[in-house]
Amino acid sequence: MATPIEMPKLGNDAEECLLARWYKQPGETVAAGDVIADIETEKSSFELTTPVGGTLLAAFFADGELVPVFTTVCVVGDPGENVDQYRPGASSPAPAPEELAPVSSTQAVAQEAAVPAAFAPAMSPRARRFAKEHDFFPGEVTGSGPGGRILEADLARLYGGARHAPAAAGATAGGAEPTRLSLLRSTIARRMRESLGSTAQYTLNTSAVATGLLSLRARVKSAGSAEGAAAVNINAMVVFCAVKALEAVPEVNVEFRDGAIHRHSGIHIGFACDTPRGLVVPVVRDAGLLTLPQLAAALKRLTAQAIDGSIAPGDLAGGTFTVSNLGTYGVESFSPILNPPQVAILGVNAIQLKPVRRGGAVEFVDHLGLSLTCDHQVIDGAPGARFLRTLGERIENIESIAALDVQG
Repeated sequence: MATPIEMPKLGNDAEECLLARWYKQPGETVAAGDVIADIETEKSSFELTTPVGGTLLAAFFADGELVPVFTTVCVVGDPGENVDQYRPGASSPAPAPEELAPVSSTQAVAQEAAVPAAFAPAMSPRARRFAKEHDFFPGEVTGSGPGGRILEADLARLYGGARHAPAAAGATAGGAEPTRLSLLRSTIARRMRESLGSTAQYTLNTSAVATGLLSLRARVKSAGSAEGAAAVNINAMVVFCAVKALEAVPEVNVEFRDGAIHRHSGIHIGFACDTPRGLVVPVVRDAGLLTLPQLAAALKRLTAQAIDGSIAPGDLAGGTFTVSNLGTYGVESFSPILNPPQVAILGVNAIQLKPVRRGGAVEFVDHLGLSLTCDHQVIDGAPGARFLRTLGERIENIESIAALDVQG
């Protein structure tokens, strides 16, 4: 019996997903649970699996196409079964990708009014988007997709050649092919532009004495996992202190949407996470209810899931404040970019020795650099500075506020 496989809805705000890559082709045998394709949302990438075994009878979309959620992308069943009823838009059957042919200029204009009529051959949704965004409509294009369908990569190669002439079309001056941005990378780029264009960002920099952090970390490491705190590292301690500071300065734990300030009763901490696919921001919900070991365990679990691509879409949404830690890379100071509608983001920098005057003498003491970016539309300099001061106090007293029973 033929079984249609739909594009899943990965998160409440996902209306379409990118079919990044097929691993199986029509005619191949698949087993239940096999990964048949990679799909991407604006926040992460996931694997599309088949719930049944059989033969992949048809694939209705090609690599690189955006597919609306709940749309049938392929059919698995027994050889010879009819799949016409499962084609997207079955009331007026659409051809499978391998059967697609160029359409008339009239049809092309009907599909996308912003694309000139002379740009006649069939284009994938991503190709149409690329053409519009770059105002790039070459006279003749040989599509590399099924049936001559023009893909985004085709336009990107031509666009690269046009920009870097006299280098050969499709290559840069160094001979390298341009690389198509993933949906996630494109989303990051768009959101960063939107963030800078829609907010009034300023960054405050300070530092806090880090001896307590280093002392507690050393005690945790020497105690081992038996104390239930093995995941407690410097980053987890700083995030924990940020939660405590947000409790004391709640005006930073807000969102600015539609010209109004929306206050939150809970603290949902997002943290920037570097993955092979790009930057994602997992969220620890209700972080104010967690102990330091619980928070550290949640950070560790979500980080692992983000890196291997198994993180749930719901764990990438709903943050009220974000922490970005570049200190492990030796960064001494930076200006983190806001994640609207949030109004503040904390940058965590490297620990460095700083001279401190004590009793007429100068001592060198470990300090943790902190950078806070705020939206001046909502948070003035004084409240931002008050939050940083409060955060510094929590960091310097981490050993008492963490309440960890660690022997060292």
